Parts: sequence; structure tokens; C-alpha cells
Amino acid sequence: MRVQIVLFDGFDPLDVVAPYEVLWAGGLASGGAVTVELVSAEGPRDVVSGSGGLVLRATAGLVPDRPGVVLVPGAAGPLTGPEGADTVPILLGRTLETGLPALLARALDCPHVTVAAVCGGGLVLALAGLIEGRPAVTHHLGQDLLDATGAVAVSARVVDDGDLVTAGAVTSGLDLGLYLLERELGPRIALAVEELFAYERRGTVWRRHGVEAQPW
Repeated sequence: MRVQIVLFDGFDPLDVVAPYEVLWAGGLASGGAVTVELVSAEGPRDVVSGSGGLVLRATAGLVPDRPGVVLVPGAAGPLTGPEGADTVPILLGRTLETGLPALLARALDCPHVTVAAVCGGGLVLALAGLIEGRPAVTHHLGQDLLDATGAVAVSARVVDDGDLVTAGAVTSGLDLGLYLLERELGPRIALAVEELFAYERRGTVWRRHGVEAQPW
């Protein structure tokens, strides 16, 4: 499984590093069955996060039709601020002015690619009009906006809709990484990484099957 984690200006570092380390460890545990790289829509470059100017380097450009996983993080910063401030909504909105939405659209069209998102990464997909009518989750403060874009907001830690797998608030990137390991490589690899990090996943993974729950 080849995983491309997308960096964009203002990204949230934990949205990137948490799944990166989980998936990288999965690669070690599986003898190299998982590889992870940091990419950007623009190609190799240093990318500044929204958290105090922390910089990570994208070592390659995003290849949307490469079989595997494309993972989109959210943004970091204040939720509100004076006009012109780099708030989370502004940072997420700026991604729409880049080449990223078109690349993500191509990834979603590719039958051998799973597009995943952590926290506000789900909003990047939704604001670009790429997941209308599809179940997804984002940070709990953005669920109403997710619904407003035409996506179907689900209040779960991780939502699996086949080639679209989304996770909620920031630390859910750990759960997303572990779930992807279990889904693609099996529970023994996921358990080995859980034990290595002394971390247990939270909540139920929502999927579009089974008996539908009735209103209380």
C-alpha cells in the first residue's frame, strides 16, 4: 500500500504526523508492505504549517492515479479572527485556489485509489464539491458546514465509504491510520502497531451497510 499524504500551506501538523507514523510503523511491521511519502500539489517544496511556522518538506508531487491511498489533512490556526487573518476557514478555502481540487477529483475517479481525510481535510474535499451525497466526518465544529456542502455528515470517529475514508478531529488521524492498516493488511499488523504505540482506537467505524438505526 503506497500512501501519499498531501501538504498544503497552513496544514495541521498532527493531521499529517499521526497517520504518517502509524502507517510507517505498519510498513516496518509488515516487511515493507506500506510506504508513506509527503507530497504537494505543486511538487517538491517546503510547506509551512498553520502551527507556529513549522515546516515539513514535500518530497514529490501528488500522483492522483497511483494505486494506494491519498490522505488529506486539515488546517491549523484560530477559528475566528480579524479580516485577513489566517483562520482555519481561510486556510481551507485557499486550497480551492490551487491545483489540489483537480488532483483530488482525479484520485476519486481512479478505481485503485482510496482518498482519506483527517479533520478539516474532509472539508477540503467537500468545499471542492467532490463528495456531495457521500457520508463523511470532519472536526465536530465543522459538521454543519460539511452538511451544507451536500455531503452527509456522520458523527463517528472514522467513516468508511469505500474509496472515501474520513476521520474526525485532530487525534483521529491515529485511528484512521490504524483502521487503514487493518482494512488493507489485516488486524495483526494493526494490533502490532497499537501495541507499539500503546494506543487503542476509539469508537465504531461507520460503514454504509448493516441494519439502519431508527430514531430514538
